[in-house]
Amino acid sequence: MQSLGELERTALEQLWDADEPLTPGALRDRLGTGDDRGLALTTVMTVLSRLEKKGFVARDRSTRPATYAPVHAREEYVAEVMHDALGTAGDRTEALARFVGRASADETAALRRLLGLD
Repeated sequence: MQSLGELERTALEQLWDADEPLTPGALRDRLGTGDDRGLALTTVMTVLSRLEKKGFVARDRSTRPATYAPVHAREEYVAEVMHDALGTAGDRTEALARFVGRASADETAALRRLLGLD
């Protein structure tokens, strides 16, 4: 999986949180930086273009202006990041043991259900 820069990740999070696909202008408004300048629309469009090339968002050109939406759900992205991280472990079993050891009781119960242990 390709890595994301901070602004790419923040933009993708805003797209996940949106109820519908967003135009670059609407995304820029959601990415407000808290200062008077904000982000330039061209910057937002560049970020969206990069996310599209990386396969994270899809552009709908049938609307004017075009809108953008995530290709996969946030949970799919998180699962892929977790899988990639596990792949870098020297000892996958130990890494899994440490992950599960840090899980909350609710997370552990969910894992047990998913594994068919309950």
